[in-house]
Amino acid sequence: MTLANHRDRNAAPLKRAQRGLAISTLLLLVILGCEAGATVFAAEAKRTVPTDRPVSYEAFGAAGDGVADDLPAIVEAHAFANAHGLAVQAKPGATYHLGRRALTAIIATDTDWGTARFIIDDTDVENHRASLFAVRSLLEPVKLAIPQLTRDQQRLDARPPADCWVRVENDRKRLYIRRGLNQNNGSTQRDCFILRRDGTIEGAIDWEYDTITRVEARPIDERPLVLKGGVFTTTANRMKQAKGYNYWARNIAIHRSGTIVVGLTHHVVGETDTGHPYGGFLAVSSCANVTLRDCFVTGHKTYTTIGATGKPVSMGTYDLSANEVVNFTMIGCRMDNICDATRWGVIGANFCKNILLENCTLSRMDTHQGVSGIYTIRGCTLGHAGLNAIGRGTLTVENSTLNGRSLISLRGDYGSTWEGTIVIRNSRWIPACGAPVQPYLLNASNDGQHDFGYPCFMPQEITIDGLIIDDRQHPKDYAGPYLFTDPDGTSSTAARPFRYRLTERVTLRNLTTTSGRKVRLSPDAAFAASLRVIERN
Repeated sequence: MTLANHRDRNAAPLKRAQRGLAISTLLLLVILGCEAGATVFAAEAKRTVPTDRPVSYEAFGAAGDGVADDLPAIVEAHAFANAHGLAVQAKPGATYHLGRRALTAIIATDTDWGTARFIIDDTDVENHRASLFAVRSLLEPVKLAIPQLTRDQQRLDARPPADCWVRVENDRKRLYIRRGLNQNNGSTQRDCFILRRDGTIEGAIDWEYDTITRVEARPIDERPLVLKGGVFTTTANRMKQAKGYNYWARNIAIHRSGTIVVGLTHHVVGETDTGHPYGGFLAVSSCANVTLRDCFVTGHKTYTTIGATGKPVSMGTYDLSANEVVNFTMIGCRMDNICDATRWGVIGANFCKNILLENCTLSRMDTHQGVSGIYTIRGCTLGHAGLNAIGRGTLTVENSTLNGRSLISLRGDYGSTWEGTIVIRNSRWIPACGAPVQPYLLNASNDGQHDFGYPCFMPQEITIDGLIIDDRQHPKDYAGPYLFTDPDGTSSTAARPFRYRLTERVTLRNLTTTSGRKVRLSPDAAFAASLRVIERN
């Protein structure tokens, strides 16, 4: 049997499943729409809609005048397109109003929004947790038996019919046990990765699994799905404040592996003194190989609530989010006002493998509950909220300008852990967007008093090869920037039941300051003395 025939044989059941699921999805949308009281009909019976060209929203009754609620028509149009394998194309220059109802358009085919505009009024909605669009694969999930896994395992005996995004979980163990005002009891141990047809794994396994209580496997479509264009404007919610977080969706939720979003714009208007946070207008989760290219996003106003300790905390609200994504890429994405500290950092990520930001201008890049593998910031400008990370692997910053209070902040609420190396090349750091602060290049804090659920590490090795620290605006009596904070709080005499492994080696080349002050290692003299520092010409 030829390789091509072998692939055709494996692809056949997937294609049959895709056709069946497409029809099931369409029928389900019709049923759900009728139950909700929407004017919905079976798209298969819409004989006047051609099936030899992209589907339009107007064919299903969209007015595109910015006044009428076009969301029901948009839901129908995508259901029809999914059932027939057709692309969707918005009318150039149209303005679609996405109303208050809890309807979600399922996108399973290429969609070109072009120059069309979309109005989202969140001042009065039926269900703030419902997404407006959900990008999904029509392939059926795959059943896999994975009884155990070891850290950095590279192969499984399982042979899925297609490459799959896989998630494993051990609900008997908890990690990322957060410390501080937002303290919690952690998250279940989990990993996501790509499992190839031949059993090889892409995306390093982070943890040991003597038992696995849940396995989820979703096939990766062979061809990418592309979303293009569209100018979306959200009038922000004004939900009254209450204790705790109440995240809003009203967004584009991407769950399909192999999705590319190109040239989408999102504006936020109408924010007041009252409101609740958003979990990401472009919210990518539980998938692999997703690229956001040349998109424009908006920072949100910061609100406060009462945290887990009964004290006020800021509420993070995002325009971008990535959760459990393998190979997440952003190229040429941008926003305005990256040094406006009244706006929350634009992106948050959790449990991702391999992240690339290239030629982006954003207020922040933040990986809350870990990233592993290759984490690269290239040709980017980051604003006031800076570059925040925990995880393991290789973190590289090159040809970039960063404006955070620290060049890199290892999140103290998760143990300030980075197990691996950090490389900085040919970059510029303007501490606190030019405010007169005492700069610390690497911010890390772990006094050994808290169990985060895992051992914690400073980067084993840090290499700086070309960095300008622009510290011309500095406080009085300024003696120069530090490479490190006092990472383990050695001034404390308390016992440290949880070890924090410190950096062992630093290599420096072409590190300069605009103030002319000499770079110092750390205010902790003992830690500074323990470092092996190699200076190269």
